Amino acid sequence: MKTTYIRLSFVSAILFGIYSCKKGEAIESISETSNYSNEISADSISSVATMSVKDKQFIKTANVDMEVKDVYDATISIEKSVQELGGFVTHSNLQSRVISEDTYNTSDENAVMVKKYQTENSMQVRVPTANLGELLSFVNNKKLFLNSRIINAEDVTSNIKYAELEGKRIKKTSENIAELKTTKDKVRMSDENMSENNSQQLANLNVTDKLKYSTVDILIKEPKLRIAEIAVANSTNVDNKYKFNFFYSAKNAFVEGFYLIQRIIVGLISIWPVIIIFALGFYFYRKNQSNKKLKIKTTDHSAS
Repeated sequence: MKTTYIRLSFVSAILFGIYSCKKGEAIESISETSNYSNEISADSISSVATMSVKDKQFIKTANVDMEVKDVYDATISIEKSVQELGGFVTHSNLQSRVISEDTYNTSDENAVMVKKYQTENSMQVRVPTANLGELLSFVNNKKLFLNSRIINAEDVTSNIKYAELEGKRIKKTSENIAELKTTKDKVRMSDENMSENNSQQLANLNVTDKLKYSTVDILIKEPKLRIAEIAVANSTNVDNKYKFNFFYSAKNAFVEGFYLIQRIIVGLISIWPVIIIFALGFYFYRKNQSNKKLKIKTTDHSAS
C-alpha cells in the first residue's frame, strides 16, 4: 500500500512538471505573439510611408485628421519633431472656434463673459521622405482618436525617365538651331527652345524637391469644448445709468424749443412778399364784404 502511494505521488509529480512546462511554453508563446502583434501594429503605422521598391521612385504625401488632448501642446510637439527630423513647417493655422458666448452680471459694476469654444489647428509640414514614417509614428502617439489617415505613394519613375528624354531632345534641338543661319526665325526658335528648356528644368526641380521632402497635411482638434471665463464690466448697468437724465433732457428741450421759435420767425421773414400779398388780399376781401353789407342796408332804408 505504501509502495502504491509512492508510485502515485511520483507519477503526479511528473504530470505536474509536464503541465507546468507546457503552461510556461504556452505563456511564452502568447507573450511572443503579443509582442509580434505590437510590432506589426507599430510597423503598420508607416508601412506605406517607408515603402521602398528597387528601381522605383515615389513621391509620398500624407493627410492626418485626428483629435488630441491639447491642440496647442500637440502643435508645439509636432513642430519641434519636424525640425528635429530635418523638415520645416509651411503652414499652421491655430484658431479657436467660438460655439457660444454669454455674459452674466455679478454686481452693479462687474460681469463674467463665458465662452464655449473648440480649438483646432490646420498644419502643413514638409519632412525628408526618409523620415516620413518616423514623423507619422510620432504624430500617431499624440492622438486620442484618429478620424482618418491617408498616405499616398505616387510612382513617378516613368515621369522622371520621360523628363530625361525631353532634356536630351531639347539639347539636340538647341544644337540643330545653332547650325542654322542667323535670321528672325532662328532667333524665335532659339527663344522658344530656351523657354521650353527653362520650363523643363523647373519641372525637374519640383519633382526632385517632392522626392526629397514629403508633404504632410495635419488637422488636429480637441474632442470636447473648452470654457473661458473672462471678467468684464457690467455694460447693462452702465447703459441704464446713462440711458435717460430728466434735467439734462428738459434743458435741451427748452433750448431746442427756443431755437424752433427762431427758425419759425426766420422762415416767416424769408417769405415776407407772400405774407404781404396775402395780407393785402385779405384786406380787400374784408373791405369788399363791408361795402356789400353797406349797400344792402341803404337799400332796405330806401324801401322803407
